[in-house]
Amino acid sequence: MEQILNLRGVSIFQRENLILSEVNLTINKGDFVYLIGKTGSGKSSFMKTLYGDLPLTNGEGSIVDFNLKTLKEKEIPFLRRKLGIVFQDFQLLQDRTVADNLLFVLKATGWKDKEKMQAKIDEVLDKVDMKTKNFKFPYQLSGGEQQRIAIARALLNDPELILADEPTGNLDPQTSIEVMQVLQEINKNGRTILMATHDYALLLKYPSKTLKCDEGKVFEVVQKNA
Repeated sequence: MEQILNLRGVSIFQRENLILSEVNLTINKGDFVYLIGKTGSGKSSFMKTLYGDLPLTNGEGSIVDFNLKTLKEKEIPFLRRKLGIVFQDFQLLQDRTVADNLLFVLKATGWKDKEKMQAKIDEVLDKVDMKTKNFKFPYQLSGGEQQRIAIARALLNDPELILADEPTGNLDPQTSIEVMQVLQEINKNGRTILMATHDYALLLKYPSKTLKCDEGKVFEVVQKNA
């Protein structure tokens, strides 16, 4: 199995505060993994460490072939290109259309060829069923549609791992299921996904490997078959 993420004896700090300790885990290519835990249990700090927002000082960690321990500031943009990051609050640019939001990311990550950029935008919007909305502005879309665009944006650079931080956190139950179906479909096509969530209904509906943050630890939860 190809390892996408491997952490050994990792401690995660937010400034001086120890948030999580003795984290050992492996995520393999093609996995769909949930990260659950109460607010304040360390899910966000854990995610931030994975995409280079918080430094890894204790333990050993590798993610999509980057060593988190020796990660340099200038390598962070390259790490993030191999990761697709989806946030709870979408983080779309409100003053430009859907297509221009995606174009902005492509230009920022070094794409030059106009035709290739257009083809890529069409391809990712197609994957999330939003091709007909490319001329709209984010405020003209529902929350679920905005999250689909955010997922499309995360797919632009063919990431090896998608980190979704509470992607359904601001959505109603029906819309959450629709967004979840999009993520499931992407996972079926071979993408690895780590999704932080507190929506237990989704875990029951779409059971998968589950990690839990609790009392400063991260451990795998064995789901009982109902």
